[in-house]
Order: sequence, then structure tokens, then C-alpha cells
Amino acid sequence: MSEMRLHDPAGNRLYLNAEERAAFLAAARRQGARDRTLCETLHWTGCRASELLEITPARVDLAGGTVAIRSLKKRRDAAGAPRIVYRAVPVPPDYLDTMNTAHGLREAQRSRKRAALPIWPIGRVRLWQIVKRVMIEAGIPDAPHRSPKGLRHGFGINATVNGIPLHMLQKWMGHAQLSTTAIYADAVGKEEQDIAARMWG
Repeated sequence: MSEMRLHDPAGNRLYLNAEERAAFLAAARRQGARDRTLCETLHWTGCRASELLEITPARVDLAGGTVAIRSLKKRRDAAGAPRIVYRAVPVPPDYLDTMNTAHGLREAQRSRKRAALPIWPIGRVRLWQIVKRVMIEAGIPDAPHRSPKGLRHGFGINATVNGIPLHMLQKWMGHAQLSTTAIYADAVGKEEQDIAARMWG
């Protein structure tokens, strides 16, 4: 498995910074319901694109304020058999209200069949196209971080800057090893300044 990094070999940033995340969220809120909620889900949960496409109404806990995401990285139990792992990621109430209004989640949850259907019945290529278009509208430069993965890394950086403990971030991001999550503690630039500012008081 290749080592996770926050910069490519040329030194280009692989994550969205705070300003870019805010611009992306603002641009997402100008989209139609499907694209808006897709983009907001990537922003608020830090999930992988492939994980987002598996989210069903049954996995959105409107009362508990979480979205349950199936971790799609290969996991094995002690006997070496594949293991299904879900993680519950807390999300803002306003986002859940938008999700419920846009996709009729509460109503869908009353039907076992509808509750098990993907919220976004599209492929990964279409998802990537939607995210790229919204990022262009948000003014995010044509660089390696202009991608769904850039949003995921931005989620990790944002959590670290805001003092989320690494073990909690590990759970939210679905990392099997804490050492993977620790890469976000290596934040640089303005992000590192924000972290240091908490120490300075």
C-alpha cells in the first residue's frame, strides 16, 4: 500500500484549505438538490467518493445527527475473512434538514426497500464530474487538490486545525491505523499557524 501524503512529489498541495472548503460549500449551495447534497456530504463527512455512492436513507440518522458510512478499504478479521465495518460520522443539523427535504429521507426510511436504495444512483465518473464542476465554479485552481480526494484530505486537515483528537478523526475517516490519520498532524502553512496559535493563546 502506498504511503498517504499531503503533497505530491512536485510539492503541490493535495488538500483544500479552509478558504477553498468555504468557497466549495458556498458553490455547492447554489446547485440543484442532488448535486448540492452530494457535495455537502463529501464536505461534512470526509468520506471517499466510492463510500458516498453506497449511502442509503437507512444510514442517515436524522435524530442522532450522524451518517453511517461503510468503510470500503479492505478489512480482515483474525481468521483473514473480509469484515464489514461501518463508522458513524456526526454532521450538522442544517445539513440533515437539507438532506431530508431534498431526498425525502424520513419517508424513505418507512419502506425497507426504499431505505436500502442508494441516495445518489450514479457512477464514480459522474460524481467526479459534478465535484470538479462545482470546484471550478468555486474558483479552486486547476491543481492536484481539485478533486474529491482533495475534499477528504481537507476534512482531515480542518479537523486537526480545530483540535479534534486523532483517535476520533481516525474513526470518522475510517482509517484502520492511527499512523495513517497522523499525517494530518503534519499540517503546514496557514494550517500549521492556526494549530500553533492555539498554543500561544
